[in-house]
Amino acid sequence: MDFSSSPRAQSYVQRLSAFMHEQVLPAEPEYYVQLQNVPDWRRWKQPPVMETLKAKARAAGLWNLFLPDGKYGAGLSNVEYAPLAEITGRSLIAPEVFNCNAPDTGNMEVLVKYGSEAQKLRWLAPLLAGEIRSAFCMTEPDVASSDATNMQATALIEGDQVVLNGRKWWSSGVGHPHCRLLIFMGLTELSAPKYERHSMVLVPLDTPGIRIERMLTVFGSYDEPFGHGEVSFSNVRVPRDNIIAGPGRGFEIAQGRLGPGRIHHCMRTLGAAERALELLCRRSLQRVAFGQSLAELGGNADVIANARIKLEQARLLTLKAAWMLDEVGTKGARSEISQIKVAVPNIALEIIDQAIQMHGGAGVSADVPLTELFAAIRTLRIADGPDEVHRALIAKLELNKYKPRITASV
Repeated sequence: MDFSSSPRAQSYVQRLSAFMHEQVLPAEPEYYVQLQNVPDWRRWKQPPVMETLKAKARAAGLWNLFLPDGKYGAGLSNVEYAPLAEITGRSLIAPEVFNCNAPDTGNMEVLVKYGSEAQKLRWLAPLLAGEIRSAFCMTEPDVASSDATNMQATALIEGDQVVLNGRKWWSSGVGHPHCRLLIFMGLTELSAPKYERHSMVLVPLDTPGIRIERMLTVFGSYDEPFGHGEVSFSNVRVPRDNIIAGPGRGFEIAQGRLGPGRIHHCMRTLGAAERALELLCRRSLQRVAFGQSLAELGGNADVIANARIKLEQARLLTLKAAWMLDEVGTKGARSEISQIKVAVPNIALEIIDQAIQMHGGAGVSADVPLTELFAAIRTLRIADGPDEVHRALIAKLELNKYKPRITASV
């Protein structure tokens, strides 16, 4: 395995790090001052400072870094992009600055890989330019969506149209004032094999029959200006040509979408954990109690050492998964991708929790970013498949290595 980066990728690391320290991190206070955290998504506005940062990032050539196809993005491999994702993970506002934020990244990847030329022209171009935002409508409130075969929403073909009905929730990004596009997943071929029944459909947000019912809170926050919406679809009609790659290919597209996305999530999570560890260390050296710095009290040295050990382990496992994704694709890297999806958020949450503890009352306030990091990453243990689903897959793949041997010995 080779985790080394090309000189071009190393240049991106240096430039991105400088931009983060000089532009993004200093802008965080202003960004959050410009938010309201109110339930009425119609009142949400994009913080002006974000558009300023986006313009600077694009001018600096730090734009669409996640796309491996040089025609559309930076043309970096997953291994090369991984450290860049980690750098942006130090700030929750950073991914959007560089047009590398979910769910737009996954939606753009879908359009690059599966979209028609007409679909790319209408939707991919403005997404790549950062002019619009998008949302992904898959999870449903009335079924266990960790098993996507439970899906009840429909995308039925009627002549030259596809008709959408159903209710989705946790449609992240749907509240953004620039959101214009939804990717809807629903049942089309009801009698087909279970993994060939679903389709993904491109749906303009202003199509009649779409209603944003409410925004869901995450630990009391509406996650403005993105929002996680509950959305109803009532006889929503769009052209049949809006189906991505053709009817019945929804599951195939979903699997192709999730592999790189999980790498991105995990590397950003490592960046968040690194920031938490940095805050923990600085606090432990600055504060004195009982005549000693906090770093010298109790088992705090062990806490810091163990955090560093676990972070390095998690990073290496994630880089291995990224390397395998580059070498053998999503199918060949399924176990490693699921391993990092379980390991990395749990390790990060442990470190963030310890940083909160080290900060005392300040740790649960808005004076430091720890509570927001904790909420975002705790949610990640559910998003893109809960821990239990990934552990089940890891175990299945591991047991499959030995089943032929056991059968032969009976």
